[in-house]
Amino acid sequence: MQIDAIDRKIIASLGEDARRSYADVGAQVALSAPAVKRRVDRLRAEGVITGFTAVIAPAALGGTTEAFVELFCAGRTSPAEIRRAALRHPEVVAAYTVSGDADAILHLRVSDISHLEEALEGLRAERFVNSTRSTIVLSMLMERPAALT
Repeated sequence: MQIDAIDRKIIASLGEDARRSYADVGAQVALSAPAVKRRVDRLRAEGVITGFTAVIAPAALGGTTEAFVELFCAGRTSPAEIRRAALRHPEVVAAYTVSGDADAILHLRVSDISHLEEALEGLRAERFVNSTRSTIVLSMLMERPAALT
């Protein structure tokens, strides 16, 4: 899979606004709309672009409290098992295996502290979870969309 500088610019443009027209993207990268479409089709076929989505303000759906929860697991809990458990909890918006003391870190989005407590109780009830350590987000300073580096 070859990604050149023009592909990177197209990806960056669509990352900013996936609804941008091929003509608009083409104007930014000095290509015609059909040429941009061919490149986007190729990037999709190669799995570089995996989809298009709407970005929703979490507060609009009641997700005003966020936390990062470290999971400390029993024995040799597999990443697949952690993933299956994370998917069972709708409050988990992202899950990562990590190096260090914890086995995984989960990003939770909830309506309030009471909801966070309920979500934590649910996570702690998973048979392989020995303990958790939580960090509550006070404010988001910045967030970048996924980008090629």
